[in-house]
Amino acid sequence: MACPESCRWRRWPDGEAGKTPAKTVDVADSYAVRLMQHLVVPTFVIDPKRRVVIWNRACERLTGVTASEVIGTNKHWQAFYETKRPCLADLVALDRPEQLPEYYSEYAARGHNGLGFSAENWCVMPKLGSQLYLAIDAGPIHDEAGQLIAVVETLRDLTDQKRAEMALKELATKDGLTGLSNRRAFDQMLMSEWARAQRTQKPLALLFVDVDHFKLFNDRHGHQSGDECLRAVAAAVSRHAMRPLDLAGRYGGEEFALILPDMDCDTACTVAEEIRRAVMALQIAHGAAGAGDHVSLSVGVASQIPSGADGGPDRLLGAADEALYAAKRLGRNRVICAERVLAEFAALGREAAAVPAPVRRKSA
Repeated sequence: MACPESCRWRRWPDGEAGKTPAKTVDVADSYAVRLMQHLVVPTFVIDPKRRVVIWNRACERLTGVTASEVIGTNKHWQAFYETKRPCLADLVALDRPEQLPEYYSEYAARGHNGLGFSAENWCVMPKLGSQLYLAIDAGPIHDEAGQLIAVVETLRDLTDQKRAEMALKELATKDGLTGLSNRRAFDQMLMSEWARAQRTQKPLALLFVDVDHFKLFNDRHGHQSGDECLRAVAAAVSRHAMRPLDLAGRYGGEEFALILPDMDCDTACTVAEEIRRAVMALQIAHGAAGAGDHVSLSVGVASQIPSGADGGPDRLLGAADEALYAAKRLGRNRVICAERVLAEFAALGREAAAVPAPVRRKSA
């Protein structure tokens, strides 16, 4: 906003002052500045040395930081962050659009050394003690010679909208019955982790978990009890997705899946066995003819380091599926690793060549 010819920039204690017209009135008393002070939009202004010259009342309300705490200082960052880092206005003053990705998840540069930057991110707001999601715009003000004389930053609180957006996104990726990731989210995560495993050349493990004789359970105990059973199994599975990149999902019906990045088959089998035992410990009564006294699980495990020739995780999916099918054919209530399917059949005196192909093929 242009300042009337009768105004000048405030003179700071160090004696420095900007160039001003002959008729001078303190900038804080000028019409333009008083107007900015009363804007309903939270706004602050920094000079070329990145010192705060204006911190309006709406900005005080938004941040909990008073103008007297920041005017004449470079401490405006303290209103938004716990550790020192540049605000958007600082990046405009420094003309550093290349640093936008370093500090903001959403951003745009609207013109090199011209129209400024816009960005969005979560701010910790130390004075308020709560996080806010802010939309930020910062633009430069130049004099007639093209020299930077100030940068104006405006702020909008989008916290409620962002939280609603996150809640909707979570609903879109969650299974309504169990609260685990749904099939769509599982497929996306599997593709992402497969690509990462190709880059890092580390193993990616996959578990398929199936509730034994679940149709018989539903027939005997009813669908409401069936839903309660699935929720209990889902809780047991999800407790074993402990690392940040582990993902537990409901794959469909009574079948669950667990993605375990950076894990070999032996370690994944240990996790699978812990899940199987955890469900047995629940002592969920089954009792249908042909089933055991309590609900049990069959688990198929596969782990693979993707090669350059592997375009996608179909081979891993097929291996885990085959291992699950073998677990069922071998009597259920057990964990079978894809690497040892033939050995498991041979140990029970069956012909290795008689291992049947999976009845279905999983695909991401």
